[in-house]
Amino acid sequence: MAEPAPAARIKAASSASPRPEGASGTSDTPGALDDEARDARYANPFAPPDEAEAAAEARPRSLFGEILDWMLAPLLLLWPMSIAVTYLVAKSIANGPFDRALETDAYVLARQIHPVNGVAELTLPDSTRDFLRADNVDSVYYQVLGSRGELVGGDRDMPLPRDDDRPSPGLVEFRDDTLHGTDIRVAYTTVEPPHLTGSQPVLVQVAETLDKRRALANDIIKGVILPQFVILPLAILLVWFGLSRGLAPLHALQSNIRMRRPDDLSPLEARRAPPEIEPLVTSFNDLLTRLEQNMELQKRFIADAAHQMKTPLAGLRTQAELALRQDASPEVHRSLEQIAMSSEHAARLVTQLLALARAENRMSGQVFTSVDVTEVARHAVRDWVQPALARQMDLGYEGPDDAGSQGETQDGASAPMIVEGNPVMLREMLSNLIDNAIRYTPPGGRITVRVRPDPAARAVHLEVEDTGIGIPAAERERVQERFYRILGRDGDGSGLGLAIVREIATMHGGTLAIDDHVYQETPRLAGTLVRVTLRLRGTS
Repeated sequence: MAEPAPAARIKAASSASPRPEGASGTSDTPGALDDEARDARYANPFAPPDEAEAAAEARPRSLFGEILDWMLAPLLLLWPMSIAVTYLVAKSIANGPFDRALETDAYVLARQIHPVNGVAELTLPDSTRDFLRADNVDSVYYQVLGSRGELVGGDRDMPLPRDDDRPSPGLVEFRDDTLHGTDIRVAYTTVEPPHLTGSQPVLVQVAETLDKRRALANDIIKGVILPQFVILPLAILLVWFGLSRGLAPLHALQSNIRMRRPDDLSPLEARRAPPEIEPLVTSFNDLLTRLEQNMELQKRFIADAAHQMKTPLAGLRTQAELALRQDASPEVHRSLEQIAMSSEHAARLVTQLLALARAENRMSGQVFTSVDVTEVARHAVRDWVQPALARQMDLGYEGPDDAGSQGETQDGASAPMIVEGNPVMLREMLSNLIDNAIRYTPPGGRITVRVRPDPAARAVHLEVEDTGIGIPAAERERVQERFYRILGRDGDGSGLGLAIVREIATMHGGTLAIDDHVYQETPRLAGTLVRVTLRLRGTS
């Protein structure tokens, strides 16, 4: 229940404008500009190409894909070559033992040739004949031609070598040939027995079909090629994994940059980057340093300008109020009242600019101490009692009764309402929320400042709710931007209040959320509920 603090619930009047500080609804947005440029391009098909589109089309490929291509392309190109080489080597290996067997057969057959009356005769014992024909796989052929070219023994249809290919006596040579349309391997040699009549040596040939050779070659190829079908995908996976591991520092750097707050301009750790990208990290750090210096100059300029404007504006308002006490015409009185109101508005803007500059400059020596948020909330409500009375607002506080009191956990244990923070900045944050609520809640409205513990999350919620017309869901992110005001809504705000609240909440490690405050179900009427969540002391 709302507890009336020193002016517990106070009634006031304000304009019916919504709470958010501001909007500027201009149509000159990047999206609108893009549409206009696109329409202009379509309207003039002869226009020169857009440089931005050309740059987008010329975007380089990913580093991962480029390196992967250059690593896998040679591998995939060399693989068919390795298969061809493997086939040739397997064929050569398969020919070796069988060629030696054929060579032995040729020598054995040559020893069985003897001259008889000047003519070569072949005498084959049964054991030798069985030896030549002892093959269960291939067909074996032999041929012996005498010195005059006559058939001494064997198969008449065996092909003959060219005359210039006949080897010297005692030397065995090999060739591939065909017999009856079947591929054969031939071992041949020549013999010169004594006392032979004829013009050439005796030709001895032994041949066999290639079934055993092909079977052995196929076994060799299978033994080499089939494992490659497992090794190649495994190699691709290892390349992929190794490349991913190699580029992991880049992904870590990307995640580090992406997870940073927009205002975090601290340098990256160049020593943790690989040597190849360390110059890039160093250059990026130099850019961050220059950007931080530029932003500091801008913030200092705003703070100095706002500080210098405070005294003249206060003097202007004082002079206008003094002049209002004098006798003057109604027109002069209206002008003086307008001057006083404008100077008050300008002074408030200057104060907010200073608060925003302090909130944004988080490294400016802000001291964090243990702060009781109930005490801060009560003081903030007291500060706005008189402005609420002036506008006939019902302003109230809900929360623990006493400063330093404890919240209740679910099991009945007490939980302190203490946070680590700057009490001045937290009070400024609540003051901006209350100021917004007063400015943008219609006459007779109700405003509640609430401190609500959340034991489960080890946090505390600071809430300010009103009975205004609320903020559309689509605008709740943008109203937190500086100088943004919702289009079509009246009010004398500057558009800085929620920006200050967000900066102070972020500075304290908290979050800002905007939601509806439904204060009437039928017909449904909803105001605005702004919630700042802060971690309790001792939590991370």
